[in-house]
Amino acid sequence: MSRKISWYLIDSEQEYSKALTRYQEIKYAENGTDEHKEKLLVAHLISSYEEKTSQLPEVDPIEMIKIRMEDFGYKPADLAKEFGDKGTISKILNYKRALSMTMVRRFSKLLHIPVDALIAEYELR
Repeated sequence: MSRKISWYLIDSEQEYSKALTRYQEIKYAENGTDEHKEKLLVAHLISSYEEKTSQLPEVDPIEMIKIRMEDFGYKPADLAKEFGDKGTISKILNYKRALSMTMVRRFSKLLHIPVDALIAEYELR
């Protein structure tokens, strides 16, 4: 049985931490379920709070992706589920391949990173 939680705008680090924990619990909820709707709401609340309280560090797009992966507890395999290709994710994270516009859009949505932060230039190795 799923628990019913009332959500409000996040305005403290404690509430933010609670929201992140809950998001991790329901991040794979099936479309159309109450938990999926809750996941969307919690992601929106987290994003809104982060926009108000966080300054994005001055790092290149790949480092930004790695930071956000850590924030959400994602592994490269989790990103590969979004793109369907572990090899591509590995090349991106190791500076072997540049981000495409499709990837920029998906990473922006999945990791809650502004598109502007992902389209900055960076060098491939």
